[in-house]
Amino acid sequence: MWIAAALAGLFAGAGLIIAIGAQNAFVLRQGLQRQHVGTVVLACMGADIALILAGVGGMGALVLQWPLLLQGLRFGGAAFLLWYGLQAGLRAWRGGSALAAADSSGGGSRRQVLLACLAFTVLNPHVYLDTVVLLGSLSTRYPGNLRWVFAAGACVASVAWFCALGYGARLLQPVFRKPVAWRVLDAFIALFMGVLALLLLLRPL
Repeated sequence: MWIAAALAGLFAGAGLIIAIGAQNAFVLRQGLQRQHVGTVVLACMGADIALILAGVGGMGALVLQWPLLLQGLRFGGAAFLLWYGLQAGLRAWRGGSALAAADSSGGGSRRQVLLACLAFTVLNPHVYLDTVVLLGSLSTRYPGNLRWVFAAGACVASVAWFCALGYGARLLQPVFRKPVAWRVLDAFIALFMGVLALLLLLRPL
């Protein structure tokens, strides 16, 4: 039963975390630039683990009782995604040295990068619905301490994914040594952030 609960948590967590999202796009870009990758990976893992444990601990029901909070996060998250998408669009339009892939200079201080990373997490209401509510609900299938075994499996999925995404991105660097590749990536990020923002605004939680 312990192994079954751990594997269930691992696959459930992986299914929710690996799906393309704004946070993953941000981690990928930081990994490609090799800018504060450790800080970004630790922040993403820490936030995910905290939310997973909160959900398994029973916070999921409380989150559903705070519709106004989720709506506030919905509009705040949409505004942040639009702002970040605009920045990516401007980078894609201008091109040039700001998109140099070969070095890790520029791109914001560690504090700025950390704040942006946390914003992608805490301003996204779907993060709470996925990790706190959904994983928390799934964990109730397991009695007693098996709930925490399920949570441990989900946490392992988070750690493995963000480490692979952040540190594995460097394998793509030969492609991104060409400025045009960065312009394409930033254009995709701009479009992606814009679509996510519109979905948050147009689809009530």
